[in-house]
Amino acid sequence: MEAAVEHEPCYVDERSGRTYPLGEPRWRGDDGAPLTVSPLPGLTRDDVDSRTRSLWRYRAALPTDIAHPVSLGEGCTPLVEKSWAGEPVAFKLEWFSPTGSFKDRGTSVMISLLAQQGVTEVIEDSSGNGGASVSAYCAAAGIRARILAPESTSPAKILQSRAYGADVQLVPGDREATAAEALRQSAHTYYAGHNWHPFFLQGTKTLAYELWEDLGFTAPDTIVTVAGAGSTVLGCDLGFSELLAAGAIERRPRLLVAQPANCAPLHASFHAGSDTLVPVDHAPTIAEGAAIPEPVRLPEVLRAIRRSGGDMAAIPEADIESAVRRLAGMGLYAEPTSATAAAAIEVFRARGAIGRGQTTVVLLTGSGMKAPTTMGRLFTPDGRDMTDGGAE
Repeated sequence: MEAAVEHEPCYVDERSGRTYPLGEPRWRGDDGAPLTVSPLPGLTRDDVDSRTRSLWRYRAALPTDIAHPVSLGEGCTPLVEKSWAGEPVAFKLEWFSPTGSFKDRGTSVMISLLAQQGVTEVIEDSSGNGGASVSAYCAAAGIRARILAPESTSPAKILQSRAYGADVQLVPGDREATAAEALRQSAHTYYAGHNWHPFFLQGTKTLAYELWEDLGFTAPDTIVTVAGAGSTVLGCDLGFSELLAAGAIERRPRLLVAQPANCAPLHASFHAGSDTLVPVDHAPTIAEGAAIPEPVRLPEVLRAIRRSGGDMAAIPEADIESAVRRLAGMGLYAEPTSATAAAAIEVFRARGAIGRGQTTVVLLTGSGMKAPTTMGRLFTPDGRDMTDGGAE
């Protein structure tokens, strides 16, 4: 069992060791480094509020009390047992979240904290799902939101943010150009960047608690996920570390992480044995949610994967497209970003990272309804853009 927590929770810059009080509405360190929350003791099954049907059933695991959560019913998503290439796996269907992606976990906790701290206006940069999620929860909290997104973002995701009342600003260039513009604007407006804010990860870690409860208060052997910035990786690492500290599980699950081969900086750094960014070439990918050339928390993501005894795989575009079709053929309509995880299952099996008889969970992070242009190309005979819908 890991050491017990002895001090009040605080923000921590893991790179310098500097700490900051939780009461400050802060999203990064004074030197620009990303922050996390100091280690927490975790909870046991007796601490789960079974009367609450949302991720807030695990509120005892959060580092501070939030009196009035901003909740739309996020969490408690289905875990569906299926077969993939003849072997059993369990798919965690995160698109059952209110805005259609796993981002709602982190956003609910982050926006709840900001509302409690009196923040009235935020900006967020996103390739789509994060922006839609922040827009929805800001609407629920009465907070004004400005969403910055690459001009190439799926029209459906842009529409969703606008529908929630957000001011959407399309930025020329790639995902990194959008992030740079958000940082520039953060000098004047609070930056609720889901890749930066430590309380976003506090929400994402409820994935670990929920899988633990789904599986009868045990941990799976392996978790397969896709990473762009790596928030599912870090969330699972946080949550299962806390469960290990609490004595609620005996070992961490192995984290097996996929990236699209066209944009795989984490994969390159992992297999180079590096803790820093290894330069790689990038190309457009249908897994747009994972197209992040310079992940903010790259060293922390790599440490989390290695700590779990995990592995990484880079998935070609053709294999991602095939996985989208295979998932749909079993009734699971996943957007290409999340289907990247399913495409990696056989890669990891071939390497021996997934063993026979093990409990394997695959995170499907977003709905195919998020990417109608790409899905239309994959599923219509002439590859037409289906964003305008059809006859009702």
